[in-house]
Amino acid sequence: MTDACGCGPDEPRNEHGEPEEHEPERLWEVSELRFAALAGLFLIAGYAAHLTEAPGPVVTGLNAIALALGAWTFVPGTLRRLAKGKIGVGTLMTIAAVGAVILGEVAEAAMLAFLYSISEGLEEYAVARTRRGLRALLSLVPAEATILRDGSQVTVAPADLIVGDLLLVRPGERVATDGVIRTGRTALDVSALTGESVPVEATVGDSVYAGSINGNGVLEVEVSTTAEDNSLARIVNIVEAEQSRKGNAQRLADRIAKPLVPGIMVLAALIALTGSLLGDPATWIERALVVLVAASPCALAISVPVTVVAAIGAASRIGALVKGGAALEALGRIRTVALDKTGTLTRNQPAVVEVVTAPGQTRAQVLNVAAALESRSEHPLARAILDAVPEHRDADGVEAVTGAGLTGTIDGLAARLGRPGWIPAGELAEPVATMQRAGATAVLVEIDAVVIGAVAVRDDLRPEAAEVVARLQASGYRVAMLTGDNERTAAALAAQAGISDVHADLRPEDKSDIIRGLRENAPTAMVGDGVNDAPALATADVGIAMGAMGSDVAIETADVALMGEDLRHLPHTLTHARRARSIMLQNVGLSLGLIAILIPLAAFGVLGLAAVVLVHEVAEIFVIGNGVRAGRVRPLPPAPAATPKAAIPSVDAIGR
Repeated sequence: MTDACGCGPDEPRNEHGEPEEHEPERLWEVSELRFAALAGLFLIAGYAAHLTEAPGPVVTGLNAIALALGAWTFVPGTLRRLAKGKIGVGTLMTIAAVGAVILGEVAEAAMLAFLYSISEGLEEYAVARTRRGLRALLSLVPAEATILRDGSQVTVAPADLIVGDLLLVRPGERVATDGVIRTGRTALDVSALTGESVPVEATVGDSVYAGSINGNGVLEVEVSTTAEDNSLARIVNIVEAEQSRKGNAQRLADRIAKPLVPGIMVLAALIALTGSLLGDPATWIERALVVLVAASPCALAISVPVTVVAAIGAASRIGALVKGGAALEALGRIRTVALDKTGTLTRNQPAVVEVVTAPGQTRAQVLNVAAALESRSEHPLARAILDAVPEHRDADGVEAVTGAGLTGTIDGLAARLGRPGWIPAGELAEPVATMQRAGATAVLVEIDAVVIGAVAVRDDLRPEAAEVVARLQASGYRVAMLTGDNERTAAALAAQAGISDVHADLRPEDKSDIIRGLRENAPTAMVGDGVNDAPALATADVGIAMGAMGSDVAIETADVALMGEDLRHLPHTLTHARRARSIMLQNVGLSLGLIAILIPLAAFGVLGLAAVVLVHEVAEIFVIGNGVRAGRVRPLPPAPAATPKAAIPSVDAIGR
């Protein structure tokens, strides 16, 4: 609940004063609705007593009990907020109810409290229902786990697992916590975690995550994280913590509600005072009280939070971790999508595809020098070169030159590895150009100030990359590619993906500048790996990280994280966020329009207290129901027909 509203039901608390974790699964479990039901029974009894001309005290007593039951859901919380200096919608409702009682309209006051408690209960149920979808992730962890200790199998609770335990996972069982496969090979079902519809092959050395379902192989998994800190727990904790962040629409609702409450109180006081001077005081005081109820902004205040919680829970089911209302609202405004190349558009599995040597040099010599320099590098190119040279020496004094390459010493001779331009290509200029036209990244290798060869490394496009770009463009998004690769390599890959807006030869700070320029024209999202692209992710209106299930950095630096490795989650998440934002705006517009209509009708006596309460609470129920719609995920439409792209040629096919 927002402070501006100040109308939410009080959260049950434990002995430490912290909110209870229990969330209602059925309508009857919501305490506000139970009190409302009892209040409704006494209201009916009071109305029946009135029809049968029962004594006045009996009718009044039944209505008073109904009023007390309904008011119990919001009056205590309102008084506590007033003690802290917070005036909210509950204040308006309390004043209106007290005023109605003073005027002798106990039945109308009871009706107000009854309907208001119903709307509060429905809101509580809606919020709990959408949160359960996220918390359900934790139920994917099995009730017990089997570990191998001293050659025997021991059954323990997942909470008792410690880092280093050897977890035995049989076919069909769920993985109890994150770990690394030490023996075995299987296909893991990770659909509940990442949205991947196809099982993922996994073997020795691969990471597995809590909640994954083992396929047909027996696995021995070394535990790498405890149960309270595994991937599922991190996702739930981060989303719940970030849900307190408010998007622009939420801040708009708060900005409207906060001055509206005291403003309406002043207006009601003026109506009562002026009317009393010019006419019947009782009539005008009653109208002032009705105005207080008519101007209640609770529908406005609850409309966006309910939508946000519903939409975030739904996003987790399509493989997207959205970190709060701010990120969701901003994601719905995005019109430009900037994509990093490596690891986003490509598989992030670079491999050496060609080695060109200078006269008198051999392929092995070139690769050995390159591997010696790359032996301790974390760059994706390093993995490709080291995979091509399993056994190699380490260079001495290796230093990285940002945006250029590496320097070091081998057998007392100065050695360098880096991009063309930083190292002159010389007679290898044409072969290097050929590599780049083939979509490969070329690095030159130099020792003792002599270029001995060039290595071509290529990271092929993801198979779904062209489809995703076509979907984004068909939905009206401008798509750009940002990469540190040279222009020829970038252009070759971009053409294959269907992207015409290409920015190449970029260092991290250059990517930030490009994003800043794109933002001047339209709200912009940056999609990257969350580590090398951190400056650009931070600069963008929304930073989106790929592969968040295995990257703490990605989760922490980005606003949105795609939990799987399927890029198709991107257009699905953007479409979902755009629809959620549309629902937010519908609710805000309806809430403001309702207030604008009801205030004059109440001030001029067209609507009485009961009618205003009924209209207003029906509207609240409507915006709650409309907000819950954001919890439904619509399937993506069929992919648009893409223009066939020419395959990226091989280095040998182009020729030298």
